[in-house]
Formats: sequence, C-alpha cells, structure tokens
Amino acid sequence: MITIKDILEKIDFKNFVGNKNQEIIALVQTERVNENPKNLCWCSDKNVENLKDISKGTVICSVNIPEKFMNSELCNYIIVENPRLTFKKIIELFFVEKEITYEIAPSAFIHATSKVSPKVKIGYNVVIEKNVVIGDYTVIGSNTVVLSDTQIGKRVKIGCNNTIGGIGFGYEKNENGAYEVIPHIGNVIIEDDVEIGNNTAIDRAVLGSTHLKKNCKIDNLVHIAHGVEIGENSLIIANSLIGGSTKIGKNVWVAPSVSILNKKIVKDNSVIGMGAVVLKDVDENDVVVGNPAKSIKKKGDQ
Repeated sequence: MITIKDILEKIDFKNFVGNKNQEIIALVQTERVNENPKNLCWCSDKNVENLKDISKGTVICSVNIPEKFMNSELCNYIIVENPRLTFKKIIELFFVEKEITYEIAPSAFIHATSKVSPKVKIGYNVVIEKNVVIGDYTVIGSNTVVLSDTQIGKRVKIGCNNTIGGIGFGYEKNENGAYEVIPHIGNVIIEDDVEIGNNTAIDRAVLGSTHLKKNCKIDNLVHIAHGVEIGENSLIIANSLIGGSTKIGKNVWVAPSVSILNKKIVKDNSVIGMGAVVLKDVDENDVVVGNPAKSIKKKGDQ
C-alpha cells in the first residue's frame, strides 16, 4: 500500500494540505481525479481553473497557485516547485518496475566484429551490423536496425522499428544526366543518455559523423539526415525533418512537423514552433514560427 506519507518522504515539497495517511492506488489525468479519493494527479499553472471542479483525490500543485483554488475539504494538495517533474518522479519511484533485465533476445543478430556491453537489453529481430559499439545499460527495441560503424554510448534508449546509420539521400548527376548516389563512408555517433522513439531514421554522414550529443531526445517519426549535429539536451519532436549537415545547438526545442533546410545553424536555447519551415539560420534564444520561419521574439521576452 502506498500512502501520501510514503510519497512525501521521497520528494521535495514546499507544503502539504490534507490527510497524509490517504492511500494512493492510481495516477490519473486531472479531469478524472474526482472519481476516486485514492487517485493522484498533477495540475499545471495554466490549468488552474480545473482545480475548482476537483472535489476528491490528491493533486500536485505549483507554489504559484493561489490558495483559493485549493478549497475542497476532501482533497489533498501537495505543493511543489515543478508539479510535472514531481509527478514524473512519483511514477518512477512507486509505479514502474525498477529493475531492467539486461538480455539479448534470441532472434537478435549481432555481428561478430561489434562490441556490445553485456549490460544491454536488445529486443526481438534487432540487427547490429559490423563494427558497432554499444555501451552499458543501453536498451534497443524490437525490429531496430543499427548499421555498421555506429557508436552508441551508455544509458541510451532506442525504441522499435528504427534505422540508424543508413545511407542518406545524397545524389549527383553523371555525364548522362542520371542520378548516382554519393557513397556515405561516415557513421553515426550517439552519446550517453540520448533517447530515440519509434519509427525514426538517422542517416550516416557522407564524411565524418552524424552526431547526437548527450541527453538529446528524439521523438517518433523523425528524420535526421546525413551529417547533422544535435546539441546536448535538445528535443526533436514527432514528424520533424532535419536536413543534411544542419547544426543544432544546446537546449533547442524543435516542435512537431518542423522542416529545417540542409546546412542551417540553429543556435543554443532557441525554439522552433510547430510546422515551421526553417530556411535561414536561427539565432541564440530566438523563437521562430511559420513558413518561411520568422523570429517573433526572444526567449524571456513578454
């Protein structure tokens, strides 16, 4: 049995209002929390009005929410700096399996020349081609293909049905006007703590490396072309296309369905809005939207 007291002992909180002995059995969306006093949810500052309709259960709230919204005698309120991050920590601490069984599925293929840590989890029908390096505690989902010379660091999470290290879309016309593919003799480097979703393609470089730096996160259905560099702690979200040789800096947010032209530079701490088509370089701390993408403000501006 998990109680609020158990949770409070494991998290950083600013205040608590309610019954610490209340049992918690389920995590739910905010609008469903009033169905059961044993449910737990979190509420963002922008959805503070939802608190008026919650009469039961436990809510994780921000320190910024006025007390007038926390007025139900049958509710418990855990008040923290970052409700969503706290909710994430509670899931990890109390509601997910803590131990990962590191094993290689019998149907996976690993080339004899590859160096794969024994502390990995590799799913069914995964293919690891020659000269691949995979570090400790990495997880690769079923049906993913990792092509030759790819380097993968520690604690990397790769989902299902991905292709990493494939040939990019690089062609040149010959003397007869027919397109011929340019050989791609580079590789892909994926540093520690990177996460990649499902159905994503990451191409090898023509020369050098396609490089995903520490702790960057790549969503489902993303295409990262040859020679791209993604900086530390940047997020590339679903359906985005990153053109070849583009360089993305640190702490960049690339929203869903963004297209970035090849050889562009997206500098640190910038934001690219949903569906934007980036045809020019993006400055540091810039927020750009639209087609073609244009700056609308700097991060931090009102």
